[in-house]
Amino acid sequence: MWWNGRMETDRAPGPEAAALAGELRPVLARLSRRLRQQADPVDLTRSQINVLVRLERDGPATVSGLARAEGVRPQSMGATISALEGAGLLRRDLHPDDGRKTAISLTDAAREQFAAHRLAKEDWLQRTLARELDPDELARLRDALALLARIADAA
Repeated sequence: MWWNGRMETDRAPGPEAAALAGELRPVLARLSRRLRQQADPVDLTRSQINVLVRLERDGPATVSGLARAEGVRPQSMGATISALEGAGLLRRDLHPDDGRKTAISLTDAAREQFAAHRLAKEDWLQRTLARELDPDELARLRDALALLARIADAA
């Protein structure tokens, strides 16, 4: 069967793939932690951060839609939304398609925080790449990036 222009096979992963997966996972986890550390520390729970990221990525949603997406009860999501609203990060508006519902969306302050955090992370990564890698290594990393993207997008 063809998939993404490549032949998909049912072969079992070999020892090389298993070893590489075991080495790659902790390295990617460390890099992810380092990137998170570059933004100002925020006093939010993981579930609050997940909601903010989901709203930034997918746009406005209802409380019940967010609860389904995050796999929690609507009451739990309501408490998360209330805390974020109290922090000035979310707002409630009438749903554009159904005036009986409320659409939850990010405030401008939340969007500004996302942009600032993203810039801080990218700045750290840019400076670290320039300091730690020579031009040949940067080129190899660019090639590896395409492979990592393909892995991230695999079903």
